[in-house]
Amino acid sequence: MRTVTGPTDHVVVVGAGLSGLACALHLLGAGRRVTLVERDAGPGGRAGRVGLGGYLVDTGPTVLTMPHLADEAFAAVGESLSRHVELLPLHPAYRAAFADGSALDVHTDGDAMEAEVRRFAGPAEAAGYRRLRGWLERLYRAQMRRFIDTNFDSPFQLAHPDLARLAALGGFGRLDARIGRFLSDARLRRVFSFQALYAGVAPARALAAYAVIAYMDTVAGVWFPKGGMHALPRAMADVAGAAGAEVRWSAEVSTLERSAGRVRAVHLASGERIPCDAVVLTCELPAAHRLLGRAPRRPVPLRHSPSAVILHAGTDRTWPHLAHHTLSFGAAWERTFEELTRTGRLMSDPSLLITRPTAHDASLAPPGRHLHYVLAPCPNTAVGPSAAAWRDLGPRYRDRLVAELDRRGLDGFADSVEEELLVTPLDWTAQGHAAGSPFSVSHTFAQTGPFRPRNLVRGLDNVVLAGCGTTPGVGVPTVLISGKLAAARVTGGPAAVPRAGRPPYRRPPTPTGAGAHDPS
Repeated sequence: MRTVTGPTDHVVVVGAGLSGLACALHLLGAGRRVTLVERDAGPGGRAGRVGLGGYLVDTGPTVLTMPHLADEAFAAVGESLSRHVELLPLHPAYRAAFADGSALDVHTDGDAMEAEVRRFAGPAEAAGYRRLRGWLERLYRAQMRRFIDTNFDSPFQLAHPDLARLAALGGFGRLDARIGRFLSDARLRRVFSFQALYAGVAPARALAAYAVIAYMDTVAGVWFPKGGMHALPRAMADVAGAAGAEVRWSAEVSTLERSAGRVRAVHLASGERIPCDAVVLTCELPAAHRLLGRAPRRPVPLRHSPSAVILHAGTDRTWPHLAHHTLSFGAAWERTFEELTRTGRLMSDPSLLITRPTAHDASLAPPGRHLHYVLAPCPNTAVGPSAAAWRDLGPRYRDRLVAELDRRGLDGFADSVEEELLVTPLDWTAQGHAAGSPFSVSHTFAQTGPFRPRNLVRGLDNVVLAGCGTTPGVGVPTVLISGKLAAARVTGGPAAVPRAGRPPYRRPPTPTGAGAHDPS
């Protein structure tokens, strides 16, 4: 593995999102002095927090999987995730609601999910689910350490027996077709393939290897941090500070001082100069490239994932058929992905993610009130409406969404809203996200693994990248890994070696049978 050359005693980490915080903790655990620089007033990055009247709103991801990856970062400095964040396992992980009026609770416990699939679609599909679950587990084992949790220096690193195992598992076929080998019910196939949208690729075109995301969602488990998702970066920042990190909040990086192929200091807009031995940039790729003075050459331009419109709504009521996370599928499917990724049209029959965090933490809203987060995927600004077009389009689309929610059983949603915040590609663009997408560079084959923008910067011996735009990719688990991999580039050590004596994160026992059908 290639690493930063020369001294690495003092590292400046630019950005206190999840990748920057994970990187800082791993660096601190390896004995480095760390200065953490963040342009916002507090930690989180995408996983931020805003106050909306008396409501506390998570501005970014709402789904937490693979919490042991966060625990690895805490363990690097002799701490544990469980000491600082109360995690609640969600049962069900999701509730899937379909256009024909049917609904399915998605459980991560195998027995509970098999029983639910049998109720929903019959014994043949239940048996198919069991085979699918086994395949997802084998796929995860074949990919995780070799292709996800690793630093690539060359495509030749793919030449490993695990690549043959992945091929034998059908990982290089198409996701939709592979899921169809196990499940014939079209509704069930959606539950195990919609995750391709996270990777920015339609299930019919995505590699079957991306089913590893479905493993994280439907097998490994979904969690909710008490206090909201922002509780995780806030705890990571607190622990990093206690472990010795120097933190600069509300500090914008203006320039990198360079000489002889190295960055010698980081200059802030305030005029402060921070000398350093190495730098880790976790900002958006366009911002990193501006600081570096150039973007790496690629044969074809980077393609970005679809964007999203998010409606945060504080309401005076809720709807009992909603779970913590509800997937509300429209009747259309293939056409939806065509609209999102090719024609650039807004979804004519939308599939939505509705999250109700107050289902498990009433303190996020005033007494007797509820918080709802409605995510509607939309085309990014490279293929769909421009950022500027969303100034007029946003309010109209908001009204369409609210009307659609009412049609899907959230009766009186419009009248229930007391506080709201609408986020569109215009806002994502203003935050510096390329193509107006918070989901960064899509996971096409040419932008995955060793072909994704690398985390080492050519021409500079002591600069590393981290975050969803580089390896391994988009999503909370992979961003946490990204920070760890960046730290390993600096320290030259293994990507993940928790300090001795720290036990790994253990999930609480999962209820099975009827008890697993918790409607909350």
